[in-house]
Amino acid sequence: MKFIKYHLTFILPMMAILLGVEFFLVFDRTTDNYEKRLKEGYSMFVVTKKALDLDDFRSLNKHIDRSEEVDRNVLAEQISKGINQEDSREILKALPYFYNVKLDSYMQSSALRTIKKDLEKSENVRRVETFGSSYTSSYKLFSFIKFTLKAFIGFMGLVSFFLIVKQMEIWKYEHKERMKVMEIFGAPMMLRSGVLFRVAIIDAIISTFLTSAIFMALKYQWAKESHIDILMQKKSLLFQSSDLVVLLGISLLIVIISVYFVVFGSKKE
Repeated sequence: MKFIKYHLTFILPMMAILLGVEFFLVFDRTTDNYEKRLKEGYSMFVVTKKALDLDDFRSLNKHIDRSEEVDRNVLAEQISKGINQEDSREILKALPYFYNVKLDSYMQSSALRTIKKDLEKSENVRRVETFGSSYTSSYKLFSFIKFTLKAFIGFMGLVSFFLIVKQMEIWKYEHKERMKVMEIFGAPMMLRSGVLFRVAIIDAIISTFLTSAIFMALKYQWAKESHIDILMQKKSLLFQSSDLVVLLGISLLIVIISVYFVVFGSKKE
């Protein structure tokens, strides 16, 4: 029991950090995917005096990804119901050109206003509708959720890191006599701290695999029963093999930094 407690006091804070990191990776991948879907679902409505192609739009603003022309014939038919063909042709000639313009990324509302101004500078553009109110509210809510989660993960990571450093200090005092003997025989500071490195690295590896196991369970079990479309269709967003390398690298970096803090403190003493 004492042995388990000895290691859990390091493993649990380390897992808290790694869970935060993995949540960040998952959230980042998920939001990127969601932003792509939002980008695909959003378009500006542009009314022009004459037909414009994609190059014409891109010359006005580089963020325009593609343009889809609304069929004027269909509009003319709807407007000219009950009217003779000659009048219908006149209506078609008088109609401006209508386009749904897609953007290359999910942007801030200020960027949308810039694009609108750039389009309106053209003498061939009559009107630009950005549907700004609905877009702005969605973007602000989305940005707030991203900021809140990242701030929470950052705070939890900082608290957990200090717990790890504190545990390192406890280990240092437990091995104080051994380290003192090595100091008498002239061993350098980092060599005297080898025992801290060994225990911490083993626990860091254990923390990494436990964290990975949790997210693999989420990927292969929970995602199926979540009824969340984006997770059911994109299970790969929950965990990827590269995440294991990232988590292991971060855990070892935390070990090095925390041992350095403890070693630096003991040297100061």
